[in-house]
Amino acid sequence: MHLKSLSLINYKSFESADFEMDEKINCFVGKNGKGKTNVLDAIYHLSFAKSNFNPVTLQNINHEADFFVINGKFEKAEKEENVVVSAKRGNKRIVKRNGKIYDKISDHIGLLPLVIISPADRDLIIEGSETRRKFLDGVISLENSSYLTSLIHYNKLLQQRNALLKYFAANRKFDSDALTVYDEQMVRLGTFIHRIRVEFLESFTPIFKDFYTQISRSAEETVAIEYKSDFNDADPTQVFNAAQQKDLQLQYTSAGTHKDDLIFTLDGHPVKKYGSQGQQKSFLTALKLAQFEFIKSKSGTVPILLLDDIFDKLDEDRVSQLIGMVNNEQFGQLFISDTHRDRTEAVIKNVNQSYKMFEL
Repeated sequence: MHLKSLSLINYKSFESADFEMDEKINCFVGKNGKGKTNVLDAIYHLSFAKSNFNPVTLQNINHEADFFVINGKFEKAEKEENVVVSAKRGNKRIVKRNGKIYDKISDHIGLLPLVIISPADRDLIIEGSETRRKFLDGVISLENSSYLTSLIHYNKLLQQRNALLKYFAANRKFDSDALTVYDEQMVRLGTFIHRIRVEFLESFTPIFKDFYTQISRSAEETVAIEYKSDFNDADPTQVFNAAQQKDLQLQYTSAGTHKDDLIFTLDGHPVKKYGSQGQQKSFLTALKLAQFEFIKSKSGTVPILLLDDIFDKLDEDRVSQLIGMVNNEQFGQLFISDTHRDRTEAVIKNVNQSYKMFEL
């Protein structure tokens, strides 16, 4: 699968732009603020129907405009897929595939597998559990539509349960049967979500460890991903029952799979506290490459890989090593952004593949 062309109208810093892509490597170079990352984010938008950097759709519209349109033409399995994502102030975003509007945008997820590696990945280490759950859910949802559907339903029930808890507090009343209706559904869905997450990490973690060894060039460091969940070694129904009084006081649901977290460790210690800057960068890059490999193996399609400001994450030698993987067909189509044309082109020229340079 590869992106053949990209057209932007009023998207972020672009009023209008058109790009004809190389099938293998595409490099967007220029000074900061010229829109390099915006191009990569537009490609991300076509895959996930949202921005990687700003989830508020309307904030991705150019300041002087009332709407944006992103149009991408892809080739997948020898067929052309024309995808359009658009948004207008005061209206919902629209996603079209080959001229037909999706009834549910979630149905689009997984059609165009894509992985992005960017400096913003550091949030996976330094931010709270929600960021790591989004990463976990994002990878699984690309290849498991039942998981995505269950997750969406669970989160809707969570909002309704929290609203009920607030209602109890505001009206100084309590209806055990009403709360049980939500608990039973959330236990059922949460049990499924938990099981899929466990199974995913069992297959994902060995891939991640292998990539970390390759990138860090050290077999002596031991990395691990620990899955922290209220449902680990506990009966889900009892988890909700035990938290009921606390939930009534807090006025929100304090236990469940929406509180799950991933603990990243290096030699048994949290990477966030004890990992050097270089170790953290290697850890994050290995996570994303494992995501890439997992999606490729499950979907049977080689994902598009976006490398945003990759020299900020890795030194030139490791970037060369990473891009060199294109030669052995480990990767398909690559998109790279960088501030230095000469530096990027010097690395790309060492790879025996076609490429295009776009100077912004």
